[in-house]
Amino acid sequence: MFDNLKISLDAFYQENIIGYINDLYLYPVKLIVLLLDLTIVIFLAYKFIKATRNTKVWQLLKGIILLILITAISSVLKLRIVNFLLTSLMTYGVIALIVIFQPELRRGLEQLGTNKLTKYFGMEKDLATKTKEAIYKIVIAATELAKLKTGCLIVVERDIKLADIVDTGIELNAEISPQLLVNIFVPNTPLHDGAVVIANNKVEAAACILPLAGDKDIAKELGTRHRAAIGISKESDAIAVVVSEETGKISVAKDGTLIADVTEEALKKILIRNIVTNRLETQETNRMKSLRNRMKKKKMQKKEKEMEKEEKKDTEDRP
Repeated sequence: MFDNLKISLDAFYQENIIGYINDLYLYPVKLIVLLLDLTIVIFLAYKFIKATRNTKVWQLLKGIILLILITAISSVLKLRIVNFLLTSLMTYGVIALIVIFQPELRRGLEQLGTNKLTKYFGMEKDLATKTKEAIYKIVIAATELAKLKTGCLIVVERDIKLADIVDTGIELNAEISPQLLVNIFVPNTPLHDGAVVIANNKVEAAACILPLAGDKDIAKELGTRHRAAIGISKESDAIAVVVSEETGKISVAKDGTLIADVTEEALKKILIRNIVTNRLETQETNRMKSLRNRMKKKKMQKKEKEMEKEEKKDTEDRP
């Protein structure tokens, strides 16, 4: 087995390494191809290690490397019986690996035709799309909690950071899912009492303590959750979604104002308009405006320099 491996490695060395060096002597432009080749190989190796680390695949890979080393040592020390057994094991081990990792291999092949492959290569969805997906999950969770008449308070961070609020709760930094949000607010569970903070499209923390609104013009029948929602929306630009455990009605607090008894569709529109459409589009508009201003400034500076050069030249040309 090792003789075949040596032949394969020697062929690889002659055809690829030596071949690349010879090509570089003849065609220096092929250095670009070599760099591209190496970049792709290193990138794939990095992604593979990152994806398999801390999994059973990684543990198995370490076992395979150890087995190869022991087999090589047995070959060098002429331990024929041990070498024969290990070589045989490695020969049939390939088939065993295919059987053991059949689900993982099938899943990997299925993802070749899906958008999950783009995530593997680091080509994530744009921020607006991911934010909309997060909003849909929040709406689903709020609607389900409303049906169950289970109280909840979800705060969505916008431009003003809520680090001080996050510090008052239990940090989660978890992916958003309707199931997680519903389970957090199940009565008599450790995290149900308090607010959930959503930041950067993740469940940043749960059981957070919010400032209560103390305005006298707030209706007395409003509970603690509604007062907390109004309070955080007054002290920051965050948007708070509240579900009443008494009525099962959904409310939204924004800029110190409570929009009561909203439907599922209305909640979705309010969140998308205030978190995605207005906010992100405004950010993009400001960014483009800033870029245009910088370009305009550079052009003006360049024009001023040219005018100074012309004036200096005219001065020098005068008798």
